[in-house]
Amino acid sequence: MRITAAIYKRRPLRYIGMFIGCLIAACSINLFIVPSHLLTGGVTGGAMIIYYLFELPIGVQTFLYNVPLLVASYKILGKNYTIDVVIGTGIFSFCIDATRFLNDYAPVNDVMLASIYGGVFNGLGYGIVFRMNGSTGGFDIVGAIVRKLYSMSMGTAIFAFNCVIVSFAAFLFGIMPAMYTLICMYVNSHITDKVIAGLNRSKAVLIISEKSREIANAIMNEIGRGVTFLHGAGAFSGDEREVAMVVVSLTQLGKLKAIVHTFDINAFMIIMSAGEVMGRGFTRPSRTMKIPDDEKISPELEEKIKKALHES
Repeated sequence: MRITAAIYKRRPLRYIGMFIGCLIAACSINLFIVPSHLLTGGVTGGAMIIYYLFELPIGVQTFLYNVPLLVASYKILGKNYTIDVVIGTGIFSFCIDATRFLNDYAPVNDVMLASIYGGVFNGLGYGIVFRMNGSTGGFDIVGAIVRKLYSMSMGTAIFAFNCVIVSFAAFLFGIMPAMYTLICMYVNSHITDKVIAGLNRSKAVLIISEKSREIANAIMNEIGRGVTFLHGAGAFSGDEREVAMVVVSLTQLGKLKAIVHTFDINAFMIIMSAGEVMGRGFTRPSRTMKIPDDEKISPELEEKIKKALHES
């Protein structure tokens, strides 16, 4: 019951985030993509083709074309999934038509710039929506249904449908707009992935050293990050070692290197990019660590670490 209550408590914030994301994506469509006669992917891309031919409102079309998909979603994917998609589709469709006046204020006349910036802001908007666990409907529903029924990758299914849209656009409007549309779609997907993964670029570091304990205490003292010890053994030598694992922000990486090299210049370090980090100190407030007095580093060693950091 507590979990359910917490979910419902967070829903208003989710819908606010979805509205912001939909508004950004809709503004991008009307500022960059439509004035340059380009397309987006999914059902909205199909609606834009009809708009270019007959000037029917894109938002109204997008919602109407989603109705059969929403019915299929309700039958196959369930009520809870469909309710959120209906809300996301409604917000997105409304935002597209509400910001239609922006067609007259296109900031760029160059199609290449329009395809790049349209993809950037479109991806930013979609990324925020997906970050809120929302959806704007369209081929997302188709991809989810295909994945459930045929175990096909959702990304593969969406890409295949988008290829059909682009091919149809190339037949109607020529190859050049279709090529620029592909650029826009690529930038869009790249930015969307970046936003979903998170903008807090962190590094996961594995440290193998004979002085792993001393290094761990210095990291907790100087950087304030927790350290986890993993059990390791050399395959050739058979020597057992403690492997220290720590996750730090990008700005803390230089200080971490200086600390490790101060204790052991021959320490083996593996630095890996962490796509997303959740937990205390990253997505929750950090907690002050209480280090025992006998494990705290001396002022002389602290000065040595600062000197090493300055020299690096």
